[in-house]
Amino acid sequence: MDREQKSAAVAELNRTFSESGVVVVTRNLGLSVAQSTALRVKMREAGASYKVAKNRLARIAAEGTAYSSIGALLTGPTALSTSKDPVAAAKAVVEYARTNDKIEIVGGAMGNTVLDVAGVKALAELPSLDELRAKILGLVQAPATKVVQIVQAPAGQLARVFGAYAKKDEAEAA
Repeated sequence: MDREQKSAAVAELNRTFSESGVVVVTRNLGLSVAQSTALRVKMREAGASYKVAKNRLARIAAEGTAYSSIGALLTGPTALSTSKDPVAAAKAVVEYARTNDKIEIVGGAMGNTVLDVAGVKALAELPSLDELRAKILGLVQAPATKVVQIVQAPAGQLARVFGAYAKKDEAEAA
């Protein structure tokens, strides 16, 4: 890698760190190309990315961002999983690590907060932003639905009473 390529890689990593809600550092323990591709596909589906980067370049790129604290985690054959959603990358990596022993979670960071392995796994257990939005929307809609049901209930009861009187009058007339 020449200087231009290195500076371009640092700039790209710096941009990624600036835009990310979470960074998860993993150690590659001999992933095959097919396994690595499967992991990248799973990450992309979750709205995250998985990138193998040189540790020294990643440390340089992290300087001046909220993720400067991950420098200590960058030793050995590492890869970075990032996402704007603070839960997506952690969830995808933890799920993949359960089924594949060739990837090890080293730790990560969420902004200035450094996460150990347990922290990353705890983060993966949280609902994603989309799930939280759906729950909030459900909570907001529930009272409106109940109000409509309560308002419609007396009208329905009146309709049933009038219907009963109409049937009674028809029966008496016949």
